[in-house]
Amino acid sequence: MVTSPNPTQIVYPDSDGKPMADNTRQFRWITTIKANLDWLFANNADVFVAGDLLWYPVEGD
Repeated sequence: MVTSPNPTQIVYPDSDGKPMADNTRQFRWITTIKANLDWLFANNADVFVAGDLLWYPVEGD
């Protein structure tokens, strides 16, 4: 009998529908990603890079 593995379950950590609290771990990732995007688009005046600590997963996206 052939069985297929269950797809990885996505866990959304909020249960009340509101975003998770901002934290230092998120801040470090956001600043790292922003710095790299700044570097990547340094020569493109049409690109503006900003950061925002209000990140949270949206089910299905």
